[in-house]
Amino acid sequence: MFLTYMETVTKELVSWMRGHESSVFSISVHASGKYAITTSSDTAQLWDLDTFQRKRKLNIRQSVGIQKVFFLPLSNTILSCFKDNSIFAWECDTLFCKYQLPAPPESSSILYKVFAVTRDGRILAAGGKSNHLHLWCLEARQLFRIIQMPTKVRAIRHLEFLPDSFDAGSNQVLGVLSQDGIMRFINMQTCKLLFEIGSLDEGISSSAISPHGRYIASIMENGSLNIYSVQALTQEINKPPPPLVKVIEDLPKNKLSSSDLKMKVTSGRVQQPAKSRESKMQTRILKQDLTGDFESKKNELPDGLNKKRLQILLKGYGEYPTKYRMFIWRSLLQLPENHTAFSTLIDKGTHVAFLNLQKKYPIKSRKLLRVLQRTLSALAHWSVIFSDTPYLPLLAFPFVKLFQNNQLICFEVIATLIINWCQHWFEYFPNPPINILSMIENVLAFHDEELLQHFIDHDITSQLYAWPLLETVFSEVLTREEWLKLFDNIFSNHPSFLLMTVVAYNICSRTPLLSCNLKDDFEFFFHHRNNLDINVVIRQVYHLMETTPTDIHPDSMLNVFVALTKGQYPVFNQYPKFIVDYQTQERERIRNDELDYLRERQTVEDMQAKVDQQRVEDEAWYQKQELLRKAEETRREMLLQEEEKMIQQRQRLAAVKRELKVKEMHLQDAARRRFLKLQQDQQEMELRRLDDEIGRKVYMRDREIAATARDLEMRQLELESQKRLYEKNLTENQEAVAKEMRADADAYRRKVDLEEHMFHKLTEAGETRSQKTQKVIKENLAKAEQACLNTDWQIQSLHKQKCDDLQRNKCYQEVAKLLRENRRKEIEIINAMVEEEAKKWKEAEGKEFRLRSAKKASALSDASRKWFLEQEINAAVEHAENPCHKEEPRFQNEQEDSSCLPRTSQLNDSSEMDPSTQISLNRRAVEWDTTGQNLIKKVRNLRQRLTARARHRCQTPHLLAA
Repeated sequence: MFLTYMETVTKELVSWMRGHESSVFSISVHASGKYAITTSSDTAQLWDLDTFQRKRKLNIRQSVGIQKVFFLPLSNTILSCFKDNSIFAWECDTLFCKYQLPAPPESSSILYKVFAVTRDGRILAAGGKSNHLHLWCLEARQLFRIIQMPTKVRAIRHLEFLPDSFDAGSNQVLGVLSQDGIMRFINMQTCKLLFEIGSLDEGISSSAISPHGRYIASIMENGSLNIYSVQALTQEINKPPPPLVKVIEDLPKNKLSSSDLKMKVTSGRVQQPAKSRESKMQTRILKQDLTGDFESKKNELPDGLNKKRLQILLKGYGEYPTKYRMFIWRSLLQLPENHTAFSTLIDKGTHVAFLNLQKKYPIKSRKLLRVLQRTLSALAHWSVIFSDTPYLPLLAFPFVKLFQNNQLICFEVIATLIINWCQHWFEYFPNPPINILSMIENVLAFHDEELLQHFIDHDITSQLYAWPLLETVFSEVLTREEWLKLFDNIFSNHPSFLLMTVVAYNICSRTPLLSCNLKDDFEFFFHHRNNLDINVVIRQVYHLMETTPTDIHPDSMLNVFVALTKGQYPVFNQYPKFIVDYQTQERERIRNDELDYLRERQTVEDMQAKVDQQRVEDEAWYQKQELLRKAEETRREMLLQEEEKMIQQRQRLAAVKRELKVKEMHLQDAARRRFLKLQQDQQEMELRRLDDEIGRKVYMRDREIAATARDLEMRQLELESQKRLYEKNLTENQEAVAKEMRADADAYRRKVDLEEHMFHKLTEAGETRSQKTQKVIKENLAKAEQACLNTDWQIQSLHKQKCDDLQRNKCYQEVAKLLRENRRKEIEIINAMVEEEAKKWKEAEGKEFRLRSAKKASALSDASRKWFLEQEINAAVEHAENPCHKEEPRFQNEQEDSSCLPRTSQLNDSSEMDPSTQISLNRRAVEWDTTGQNLIKKVRNLRQRLTARARHRCQTPHLLAA
């Protein structure tokens, strides 16, 4: 056998569990929703509903079968009942046997078949094949009452307590379904029969009571389902009760017998049991204890816990035991567990504000998202403010995750937290609680003024360093264990403890906070986990609670803890109602407008769909009618055609030959006309083709002429550019030659200056010579030298002008030829350029020859001047020796003779000069040789440039042609 676990909302299969070999007849779920027990006749198994795995298995002997195994409400105790009337209590976590109930009295011994437990888990009712009911006190672990049902009842088939919203779980009304099909409801204290349902004619097969105790659902033996209203059934019971008819004495401390425990169920007055003297004294002592120890009564919590002792335990260990934490929390918060009120809130469904919760908070677990949505919807239905509270999901999520298997406890824990620890949070809604944040800021200013000043310097307000911690209840900055440890202390102390925790968290984190300077760093710090010991924070909170002055202490401004009321939840209206009402009205108006729009659009779409459907149907009908009409017409035409064919056939048979002859003649005539027309069309096509060809050729000729004209224009532009380039190159060459000539002239002038300087030295040697003779000689010498220089410069200028004229004339001729000729003259241009190159080379050779001649003439002039200087020196020496001797005619004759001397003789005479004159003349000859070599190099360079230009000109026409 296996069990299936289904999702009630989506109706999907969640899991299935194997383990039982026989059919399962009982399933019990723990109050937390974490565990479940399934029972069959031979075994009972404990399942973990989080993992859907079997945790433990209860095996028994075959001789002793299992009657029922179930959880006790509000505890971790498992109660197992066997067929031999033995009842054991087990610890849920450790499965340790806590106790065993004693055997019932022999006088009222019955075999237990059915069981029921009150909601507080204190009383166990058991019954079987007898009209006796046994009531067990599970706290005292003894049978404290035996109720005898009417004689009509021979066996009990089902037991169930009727819940009441005002009995705090200690249910007083028990429903008993007997073998006769009648379910009787009795009061366990008064043993009075309150009401009954069913009858002998219409008996009840099985029955169930709603969790809030308002309705009773019964399956009748005839197969029908009846639902009864408890309020209507108890309408007469709520009147003042009649007097008791019988008193049965309860003696819990005395030795009880079966006769002492028995009480009969009657419909009349029930007699109360008489009280003994001992019980009266005991009652009096209890009253003295209550009045004498008020503080102890104040610290008393439900389920037998004491708040003062829990605080001592918490301070000693730092946290509550994990095993009992949820139990302690429920006791500290004094949760009323109002099933009826909570069911009413849940039955209202999902609130419109949280329909799209998964879009804003995409939670991976669908179960957790569903529980969160239900819890938030219940809070919104409880108070309107929570439908507009943006941080409510952040506040509720850690509790939902902790209590996801028990939604009632989760809702009441959050509601208790909001009522007590979130006091005054909604007074400035929708803004954060400025008053609460001001309390935190005042406490922080008192205990750590430096940290607060650091916040102020960096424009960090309490909405950044306090509000994120409050709205998430520290769930973003703490781990699960740290968060549970913190809330152990929060739930055990005054509501101001939460505000002090915010201050303590900031003070304990002062070192990293003082090092932060950016606002983003502060935001990241208060929204992420930090390396902080929660024990240090808790100790700091207790220190702040003790050392904070009364005037700024939050406990003077916050109320003490107030638990939720039993039965119905208190009204929560601590918020500006007009703002919430206005937002609710606006939201409702928008929602109504949207619904109206959707309804109208749906109506329009429906109408449009109907119109379209009607139009399609009409078109189909018209098409069908048209097809029928056409088919009818076609049939009629076919009949007429058949008749006409018969008539025409007879006429054709008579006129076939005549038509054939006429047709033959027409065909011949048509063939002739067609042939003539074909020839005419061909001739016209040929003419059009010739016209197109002529037009195309004319167009091509015009295009060629235009292209030729553009080519000639381009050629002319190219020639013009070549001309300018050529002239530019000629100008550059002329400038280079002029620079060389100027350099040679400068060298020559320097040489003349040097010779004049030497001459002055020589003239100064003859001190006795007259100043007049020296002046005449200097003037004649200067004139002769100037005449030589002028003649040389004129010769060179004339040569340059002639060369320039020749080159310019040739360039003009070449340009004129290039302008007149076209492509056919490219070879002639190349030949002309080659001829020009040859001429240039010849001209360069002629210039070089003339340059050598000029050098020779210069050498002869140097030799003559040298000879002249020697003669002058000799004459000066002779004149110094014989001043009266006449030698002017001799000077002139010697000068004339010396001008006619060859260069070789002049050079040979240099051997007869004095050493200083010989050295100076040799130096000048070396200078002239160097100058000649430089001129030769320049001429060679000029020749190479001219050759390169000629080659370029030869290549240019080919490029232009391409």
